[in-house]
Amino acid sequence: MTHKPTLKPARPFFSSGPCVKHPGWSLSALESAYVGRSHRSFDAKAKLKQVIELNSRLLGIPKDYKVGIVPGSDTGAVEMALWSLLGAGPTTVLAWDVFGKEWLKDATDQLKLNDLFFRVGDAGVLPDLSNIPLDHDIVFTWNGTTSGTCLENGDWISKDRTGLTICDAVSAIFAMELPWDKLDVVTYSWQKGLGGESAHGMIVLSPRAIERLKNYTPSWPVPKVFRLAEHGGIREGIFNGETINTPSLLSVEDCLDALNWAESIGGLPAMIKRSQTNFSCVRDWVASRTHWIDFMADKPAHRSTTSICLKLTDSSIMSLSREKQWRVIANITDRIAKEGAGYDIKGHIMDAPNIRIWCGPTVETECIMRLLPWIEWSYHMTLETIEKNEL
Repeated sequence: MTHKPTLKPARPFFSSGPCVKHPGWSLSALESAYVGRSHRSFDAKAKLKQVIELNSRLLGIPKDYKVGIVPGSDTGAVEMALWSLLGAGPTTVLAWDVFGKEWLKDATDQLKLNDLFFRVGDAGVLPDLSNIPLDHDIVFTWNGTTSGTCLENGDWISKDRTGLTICDAVSAIFAMELPWDKLDVVTYSWQKGLGGESAHGMIVLSPRAIERLKNYTPSWPVPKVFRLAEHGGIREGIFNGETINTPSLLSVEDCLDALNWAESIGGLPAMIKRSQTNFSCVRDWVASRTHWIDFMADKPAHRSTTSICLKLTDSSIMSLSREKQWRVIANITDRIAKEGAGYDIKGHIMDAPNIRIWCGPTVETECIMRLLPWIEWSYHMTLETIEKNEL
């Protein structure tokens, strides 16, 4: 029997969204928020514009791209892109996690695209990325939040493409390098890499995407909340701090605090390094325990450094039904949570059974090092429960 650990993470928060706050965060960071003020006021719009400018600078977004704040978190930003831009030509949807499959469902069931193609990967496996026709719009996630499977790079995207690339980068942003020259639309939220609050999305448009908006009108009605274009042009206000609906100015202040922290530690390179160091900690631990746990992602180059998803490989567990495997996962993760050693590490219920650990840049490596022995202890405790037929 594995002995029960004694050390616990100082911050046992490993949710994949909303994610843990940056080190040193406190409620005092919100004292300057314009509570009780209109988001249309000069002062409030200035703060919203500052969020846009800091995102652009820290991420190294090209100056001829437009960056805007939109409602509905990353989901709202993706939907805006799909509803406003697709349908001008053929579309290929690439899906290898729950959310990628949701975007495929939207394209199929809601937009009912006529010229639609798709490639779907199994749990932990990317679909074939080769030979996508140059005139196809491509919809994909950069990092599969629910499968822990991500793209290695953007080399598969042709520089000679005529279609647009629409990338859901929510669990990659601020933790992975993105090839901006290969991406025409990028969406994300404040709640993952920055550890900000939910409900607010970001959308980044390349000049090619902007041109599409100016010259193409979808055949379907576009709800107000999804409209990126109006009167034959783009909705410029979105990219200048004039949000479509009312944002939380508390969340705006919190986002600015997170962005300032990111800049203070060295910007994007430092954020990426923090996440990679966290991943290395988990990778080395898994490597010494391969008889019972492994990454969901089958290839090392495709393993996420943020939303790390681990599967149980013990034959006695793999032989169980999917429902019972999820009960095993729940037993392990609930026991850890009850000990106050790690919260919200149960994987997404719509994907394959897994333990999911957020290892983004706001997480401290020492906290992960202290979490891992608790996972091992709880796993062995769960095995005893199975052997006693008490699960």
